[in-house]
Amino acid sequence: MIDVSPKFHTLRYALAEGFLYGRPEVLERVFAKSVPKGDVTEVARAAGIMAAKRCSDLIVFCHPIPLDFVEVRLEPHAKGIRVTAEVKSVWKTGVEVEAITAVTGALLNAYDMLKPLDQNLSFGEVRVVKKKGGKSDFADQFATPIKTAILVMSDSTHAGKREDKSGRVIAEFLSLQPVAVDCYEILPDDRDLIAARLKKLADQEGFQLVFTTGGTGLGPRDVTPEATLTVLDRSVPGIVEAIRRHGKERTPYAMLSRGEAGLRGDCLIINLPGSSRGALESLQALFPGLLHIFPMMAGKGH
Repeated sequence: MIDVSPKFHTLRYALAEGFLYGRPEVLERVFAKSVPKGDVTEVARAAGIMAAKRCSDLIVFCHPIPLDFVEVRLEPHAKGIRVTAEVKSVWKTGVEVEAITAVTGALLNAYDMLKPLDQNLSFGEVRVVKKKGGKSDFADQFATPIKTAILVMSDSTHAGKREDKSGRVIAEFLSLQPVAVDCYEILPDDRDLIAARLKKLADQEGFQLVFTTGGTGLGPRDVTPEATLTVLDRSVPGIVEAIRRHGKERTPYAMLSRGEAGLRGDCLIINLPGSSRGALESLQALFPGLLHIFPMMAGKGH
């Protein structure tokens, strides 16, 4: 199975369809409710719903996911009988296979109930009509990559006593995003020095996005949040709320991070945890939706 643990929950939606083909006089009996085996529409609908819920038992690489909504419908169509299935879930993966499975389950049961009446009965054209949800729905495009800086806050790393890992993890993650990392620096845990560097990046060097890593805990030298707060014009609390919520689902220690996030002018500054794992999980929680802040600041809204 694919590891979906780094992903965050979004509302997933899929609509699938398929067609049952047969002699018109036989298919008409479905809606006249005169089929000897019973009410085809209700049996097929129930079967489709059950099939969607059992999808992971049938499809090897599908994850067992909580389905919030499944609806299956049968309706007359020029081709025969059209079967549709809508599926919704607030989860980490899409639900298009669940929707296809629902359609297939409904068609199989309808076929079974009608086959004594039509030996040439068949079905097909099962496909996904529409799907929504997931990271691709929240990705913004930019003509020019967002000018980005990475600041690593650590006395020992600045002194050359320890190798930087979190900054490299951040840079590797950002290499796959529509940003350009034009600054990568290591600073000591000095409140005034950190604040001064953040001001210069935002005010003089034209950076649009600054990630800091380190100094967000409760140690005596952890001063990154305090330094950041001194330079922000506006805070964006939802960013750090998303980071801590996402992290808390993976380790209870995430609640101890004191990171801040906000704007200085047109520059977005975000404090990430100092651990490489914490930094990566934080970025996974934020992207790609985070970058929507830039068209918003430009007055384009949602």
